[in-house]
Amino acid sequence: MKNTPFSTSRFTLPTAPGRPHHEATMPQGGAGTRALVLGGGGSAGNAWLIGVISGLLEAGLDVTDADVVIGTSAGATAAAQISGASPTRLLADILSAEPAQRTAGSGTGSGRAPTESAAGHLRRTGEPIAAAADPADMRRRMGAAALGLEAASEASGQARWRDTVAARLPVRHWPERTMLLTAVDARTGEPLVFDRHSGVDLVDAVAASCAAATAYGIGEARFIDGGYRRSSENADLAAGCGRVLVLSPLGGRTRHPAQWGMQLSVQVDELRAGGSQVETILPDKVSLKAFGNNMMDLSTRPAAARAGCEQGRALAARLAGFWR
Repeated sequence: MKNTPFSTSRFTLPTAPGRPHHEATMPQGGAGTRALVLGGGGSAGNAWLIGVISGLLEAGLDVTDADVVIGTSAGATAAAQISGASPTRLLADILSAEPAQRTAGSGTGSGRAPTESAAGHLRRTGEPIAAAADPADMRRRMGAAALGLEAASEASGQARWRDTVAARLPVRHWPERTMLLTAVDARTGEPLVFDRHSGVDLVDAVAASCAAATAYGIGEARFIDGGYRRSSENADLAAGCGRVLVLSPLGGRTRHPAQWGMQLSVQVDELRAGGSQVETILPDKVSLKAFGNNMMDLSTRPAAARAGCEQGRALAARLAGFWR
């Protein structure tokens, strides 16, 4: 059965009151165009992404020179981070940070309330998936649940979340190169993409892409985590690019029913069928051990970053011909 294409609509901030409008947008691809896809995966996943990219660089392969960078949730944070600082510096910052106590609360790329446990988060978000008839229904249900939590939360919560995201970014303006950050309209369930032409501040775009609990507001619009768009990677947005490198902290796994076609493997097959060369980097055994049982746990970041760095170093030679 052929999969129904997912929306690649771009969110554009309206110039007048009312509902936001959307425009179809995709980067101009071609055989020489390279896309770097950074998937979601919580605090540990963000650190692992930075580690992998830093390890590749240490071994002589710079993937930050991609023509297109696509980021989802924790990967949106990483995409913005590598646009403003060297991977080497970002890795050093992770390794030199004050040791974090083990926590069940929110971490980089989580957008969850600090009091919500990882098990509670999985249980709460699992219910709309189980009840949904299809991906569009699932996104609408997720949005409705997030809007309900937003209504019950204190007004200062969004400001604190925005400040948290802003503190993670070395720079707070969009890069000149193409960077696509995913989100979902909480009211309609429509999958969306932010870029530098959206009229949306970079901090807001990252905060929306990481909003896994309460809906994040930009003007009158409300958004939830980009991982609900199609997957934690959203690699399909790289369609048309000649070479696509996907880094997936979650290893391409999905909680969605297989018949929905939302797995990373399905997206990779679609890209290859469209003429793209695709390589994926998934966490190895050492990285998975570093993640532990809770990828939102801030205390896992140094170990996840080190493991990712070792993986990057080991893979650089194999990937050099593909990327260059």
